[in-house]
Amino acid sequence: MTNKTMRSRGLKKNLPLLLLAAPGLLYFILNSYIPMAGVFIAFKNIDYAKGIFRSDWIGFDNFRFLFQTSDAWIMTRNTLLYNVAFIVFGTIFSILIAIFMSELIGKAYSKLFQSGLVLPNLISMVVLSYLVFAFLNADSGFINHSILRPLGLPEINWYSEPKYWPYLLVIIQMWKTAGYGSIVYIAFIAGIDKSIYEAAKIDGAGKLKQIWTITLPLLKPTVVILTLMSVGRIFNSDFGLFYQVPMNAGALYSTTQTIDTYVYRALMQVNDIGMSAAAGLYQSLVGFGLVMLANAIVKKLDADNALF
Repeated sequence: MTNKTMRSRGLKKNLPLLLLAAPGLLYFILNSYIPMAGVFIAFKNIDYAKGIFRSDWIGFDNFRFLFQTSDAWIMTRNTLLYNVAFIVFGTIFSILIAIFMSELIGKAYSKLFQSGLVLPNLISMVVLSYLVFAFLNADSGFINHSILRPLGLPEINWYSEPKYWPYLLVIIQMWKTAGYGSIVYIAFIAGIDKSIYEAAKIDGAGKLKQIWTITLPLLKPTVVILTLMSVGRIFNSDFGLFYQVPMNAGALYSTTQTIDTYVYRALMQVNDIGMSAAAGLYQSLVGFGLVMLANAIVKKLDADNALF
């Protein structure tokens, strides 16, 4: 059988899978690869009268100005530290939820709990921002009006106190995403051979011992892969979480300013396309570098769990 015939048969065999993947690949190409042609905007001083292509080429001036401002340090620090917290706490809470939910498999109310855990992820950030506002509003918010005031404690103007928001944003993010993030772990735990647990039970291992010696070690490859994928977006932030939930309060910029919100504000307020493109390119390059670094570390420690 010739190589041409083998390739033809392989193509016919995989054609349904290729057709299934085609819409996703097309969307990915249109939204992720084709826009990369516009990276040259980061090196230009855009003049609408001249157009994008005829605007003056200024080299690295946009990057130089970006890094000379205090905003560069603030947005980089916030984006990186928030995402590290989201990855660490998100992984921990997702695994805990998955373990708890795996104990309810087969029970009548397990589907109700699963739906309740996924529901927050379906709520729009605009709706969520007003839910948060209902709790934190200084005049009639639930926390001030129903908790602090009756106890005689000093009330807090939440939208002008930056020191509280690192904790609030992490809590809000965990509430919204941990349940949805646990789905992969629930599916993996459901696929573990139950005879392993039965053997451990016969040997006298309790539930906690089974989780520690069986479930968590078997979850390690999944945790590593999902963490590496998260590291790839460690310099991306949820725009709605950092812009809409704090209500774009200027007093909170020191703790809510991220690269994504900076790019938006640079476009909407300063109208500086070149600076926005420079910030976006900086975001992408650092994210790519971190993925390569994280994968190299994983490959050195455990090559079987590396992405490539």
